[in-house]
Amino acid sequence: MDPRLNVFGSPTVGKFLKHIVSANKVLSESSLPAATQELVKIRASQINGCGFCTDMHTKDAIAAGETTLRLNLVAAWREATVFTEAERAALELAEEGTRIADAAGGVSDEVWARAAKHYDEEQLATLASLIALINAFNRMNVIVRQPAGDYEPGQLSHL
Repeated sequence: MDPRLNVFGSPTVGKFLKHIVSANKVLSESSLPAATQELVKIRASQINGCGFCTDMHTKDAIAAGETTLRLNLVAAWREATVFTEAERAALELAEEGTRIADAAGGVSDEVWARAAKHYDEEQLATLASLIALINAFNRMNVIVRQPAGDYEPGQLSHL
């Protein structure tokens, strides 16, 4: 599959990407565990059908020491025993925050409360921001049909 446009060759998209990559850097430096951040990015990317981001964040997670067992089970996290209760709460929040059109009221109070049992206010703010941000990345890549499979960890660190 060929992309519809070269996002890395567009001055406008280049500026846009620098801003949202900067936002991601702020979130990555937060106290929210890095493994949780990658799991959330992967799950939202799977839901949105973003092959590029699924490829990228799976490879970044492996490079950071994540196990293939856990990565293989992200899509089936409810049935898997390899995630902590905190990670499960984050994945549930990621799903509801990504599927807001499917849930009449958006993120339910129950899902928010489960996440709040495990994360402090700053971490919840990071989670909410991270979910919003990965959804923006996913949408850009899906719209332009950014192909997946060739990403190498650190490849986009110049942005």
